[in-house]
Amino acid sequence: MKISIIIPVLNEETSLARLGEHLRTITQPHEIIIVDGGSRDNTLHIAYQFTDAVIVSSPGRALQMNSGAEIASGEVLLFLHVDTFLPDDALAVIAALSVEKNVWGRFDVRLSGKRFVFRLIETLMNLRSCMTSIATGDQAMFIEKNLFQRVGGFPEIALMEDIEISRRLKKIVKPVCLKHKVITSSRRWENNGVVATVLLMWKLRLYYFFGMSPEKLKQLY
Repeated sequence: MKISIIIPVLNEETSLARLGEHLRTITQPHEIIIVDGGSRDNTLHIAYQFTDAVIVSSPGRALQMNSGAEIASGEVLLFLHVDTFLPDDALAVIAALSVEKNVWGRFDVRLSGKRFVFRLIETLMNLRSCMTSIATGDQAMFIEKNLFQRVGGFPEIALMEDIEISRRLKKIVKPVCLKHKVITSSRRWENNGVVATVLLMWKLRLYYFFGMSPEKLKQLY
């Protein structure tokens, strides 16, 4: 069972270098695809050092992930943010699941920050995700390739592409909520403030639920 790891990037030389060191230890014989959205730093140079394929596309996370999926040779697609680290047994766990058809899911998330408030945030994120069958990009979504194609890939919208594809997928089958934890950066909470960031994310989801366009949501974000 081959898994294609698809990583959208844009000006992420530092984060990509760290992620590359991590992936070298866990990905063989799987596939790594980097999709660059037009970086102006050393991201592309770093990408070529540890990937199976590098694509340059127009910027936009959904567009970049769809571009990577088009050339992926794996039976399962794993969409990974550049600031998210997989558990060492992540690919083996996914491969064991994918003997079933129409498999998709996500990992539990652990934020990198040490403060207690991050333990509370991540616990609520994981609980909400499993209860609603909605996964987010921070949780390292994985989707069987045939199922991904069946729902038309990620909707190429400015924001909330992970929410929208989850809505489409769960109409077919519920996600697998893996308790294995990915570690994702808490930098946006640390840089912008915990309360302000949580309130912003709630507000964006509420506005999206009531029909605000992804373009306007991105301006707010």
